[in-house]
Amino acid sequence: MIETVDLTKKYGDFFALESLDLKLEQGDLFGFIGPNGAGKTTTIRILSTLLAPTWGEAYVCGHSIYTHPREIRRAIGYMPDIFGVYDDMRVIEYLEFFAAAYRIHGPERRKVAERSLELVDLTVKRDELVTSLSRGMTQRLGLARVLLHDPQVLLLDEPASGLDPRARIEMRGLLKRLQGLGKTILVSSHILPELADICNRVGIIEYGRLLACGDVQDLLAQVRGRPVFRFAVAGPPEAAARLLEKSPEAAAVAVRDGEVLVTLAEGVPDASPLAARLVADGQKLISMRESEVNLETAFLELTKGKLGKS
Repeated sequence: MIETVDLTKKYGDFFALESLDLKLEQGDLFGFIGPNGAGKTTTIRILSTLLAPTWGEAYVCGHSIYTHPREIRRAIGYMPDIFGVYDDMRVIEYLEFFAAAYRIHGPERRKVAERSLELVDLTVKRDELVTSLSRGMTQRLGLARVLLHDPQVLLLDEPASGLDPRARIEMRGLLKRLQGLGKTILVSSHILPELADICNRVGIIEYGRLLACGDVQDLLAQVRGRPVFRFAVAGPPEAAARLLEKSPEAAAVAVRDGEVLVTLAEGVPDASPLAARLVADGQKLISMRESEVNLETAFLELTKGKLGKS
């Protein structure tokens, strides 16, 4: 559904995007992760045919951005990170206005607008003025607008930006629902953890370069390495750490935030011998858990030392 080949955008000597190779299949919910200025918006604008690349190629639904931009615009729904709304319109009027721009006429126009409102759970606000909507509801209205013509591909640039925690949760649920309808979704974000539990694939980008791309679990596996376990004891953690340092099952031991962190030695399958050693020594073991690697940890690890600021 989306493919880029050596996609590059330069401004003078500055690479906003450098040699991006990316491929998304139908039904993918792809998280495009990176800090502000990483190249996410540049990529989305090129894919939506609003910005021409310096070189490279991109295809959306099999259409080239160079030769078939109109076909691409019919196939996509593009939601920028900041978009204007007409405050003096009612919600249903706002959607009908854009439905007319998509050349949806007659009774079908109202039907399409109502369907989009229902899809984003905004039907209750159909007769309210756009200016009365909260930030989260305005974002949902923007999403309803790009769904009017039933696009195959959604390009969403920071759709959860500025939303409160409840609105972000609602937005994630809405994206999963759209994926269930067969939409291919590229969603960008600089808030790393919020995409980990909804995307089936993610790409990590920084300074215009794609550093890693694949399934969430595959990326986590790249940085997980040897298991690290956290031990909480009733007594001083330093005493427990000194004991565990003598264990052949421990490759490294450290005390952090009142807990003992132990990296298991090569070939050690689990931390049960370490727990048994603590108990045998008379230590009161409160808890033992494996330290999880999340998407934020993966981002920091995968970008560490690979790129420098230009």
